[in-house]
Amino acid sequence: MTAVTGRLARTRTRPVAPGTSSAWPYVLFAILAGTTVITLIPIVWMILTALKTSAEVNADPPTWIPDTLRWANFRDAWNFAPFGRYLINSLVMAGGIAITQVVTSALAAYAFARLRFPGRDLLFYLYLGTLIIPPQVTVIPQFLIVRELGWVDTYQGLIIPQAFTAFGVFLLRQFFLGSPFELEEAARIDGASRWACFWRIILPLSGPALASLAIFAFMFHWNNLLWPLIVSNTDKTIPVVVGLTRFQGEHGTDWQLLMAASVVATIPVLVAYFAAQRWFVQGIATSGFGGR
Repeated sequence: MTAVTGRLARTRTRPVAPGTSSAWPYVLFAILAGTTVITLIPIVWMILTALKTSAEVNADPPTWIPDTLRWANFRDAWNFAPFGRYLINSLVMAGGIAITQVVTSALAAYAFARLRFPGRDLLFYLYLGTLIIPPQVTVIPQFLIVRELGWVDTYQGLIIPQAFTAFGVFLLRQFFLGSPFELEEAARIDGASRWACFWRIILPLSGPALASLAIFAFMFHWNNLLWPLIVSNTDKTIPVVVGLTRFQGEHGTDWQLLMAASVVATIPVLVAYFAAQRWFVQGIATSGFGGR
């Protein structure tokens, strides 16, 4: 007891470097604030360029603040191409991929996390290993399959090949492993089937993780250019990211219209993120990506 008391006394009297504990929060805040400003610079430039005239965009040296805010650029950008159709196509594509990825990843993750079968862990690691394969490697085989199925320039051609994701399976598996096994065991004792346990117990407890995966998938495929550029040929299925290339002509680019269209294309992603922000942050903190 005397030895413990002595150690506590030495700990309390140990000298602390002056200003170490009080200055660190301010240093951290300054670093985060500076990083935020650097991140926002391209976004601010995009918004300001969308409000400039053609002469101000091509001025040398470039100017940040336009002399007059030209809101007509948004109207001209909307009428330059069937931009409304592009937005609808992107919503259908990104939303469809997000829904299908959540469904397929939840089913696979439940099998890897809860079911016991020979070779389960090996199969999971092999499936997870597909993340190291660049997507450009699989583009040609995927396109050949889509062409044989007659899905070129269709919504199913845009959605189905992207309906499975090893990242989503990993994300949901980590969350399912943290869910209480006792609840499922009690339901099994009461006669519930595996499907009933999955539908009535696991999924209701996994709202944050499912929302996180949906937001990840929606944001990634909203901005995905490679696959839609290959599969979509007409305005019937062209998403907004591919539609933005229409503003780049052979002899020049109307940068003010391109930036105005880019601002409009960014709004749905921001709305989706802020609408699910609470679920998104909670899912990251409880699914293995929050330092746990």
